[in-house]
Amino acid sequence: MILIILIAIPIGVLSAVRQDSLFDKVTAVFVFIGFAVPTFWLALLLMILFGVHLGWLPISGIRSLNYEYLPPFAAFLDLLKHLILPVLLSAFGGLAGLSRYMRSNMLEVIRQDYITTARAKGLSERVVIYKHALRNALLPVITILGLSIPGLIGGSVIFETIFAIPGMGQLFYMSVMSRDYPVVMGILFIGAVLTLIGNLIADLSYAVADPRIRIA
Repeated sequence: MILIILIAIPIGVLSAVRQDSLFDKVTAVFVFIGFAVPTFWLALLLMILFGVHLGWLPISGIRSLNYEYLPPFAAFLDLLKHLILPVLLSAFGGLAGLSRYMRSNMLEVIRQDYITTARAKGLSERVVIYKHALRNALLPVITILGLSIPGLIGGSVIFETIFAIPGMGQLFYMSVMSRDYPVVMGILFIGAVLTLIGNLIADLSYAVADPRIRIA
């Protein structure tokens, strides 16, 4: 989610500011590819490329067999190598959708009268876009991100299965199939807690993004 936020929001803003430019068209193609390509199929291709042919990245698990005997920095690098492919692939679909959603919000905001007034007052384009327009355009995106936090459990089942990661999504699926109700209820409870945390983070982010909400 952090990776999606750091990449999708700037892409959406630049696509809106440079509407119909080459950058906007390239990102539009990227978004359509992100929606159309099955992520499990792309995961298998990247595993073959980077894991089998090039040998740069591991293709299963989150740790090497000798992880416990590695020094701290080497253990961190080992964990990082195992997480590169799953994290990038799980962020791919969300990155495409959120960047497009951010673009549409930004286009709607920069056409408002107060943006025209800010430009007429002589403010620089950077201040107009990143101080005045961006804050209001972020509000719907914050709502989506807050509601996406519970999906971190269920949305990772495919990647956990492909990369053989013993995660909570796979555990939930196996518990449902084996009718292990205590584990199912425990994971549902964690999902409910994450839902509350997501709503809390969204409410606090509203106040940070929009001064009117903070004053109220």
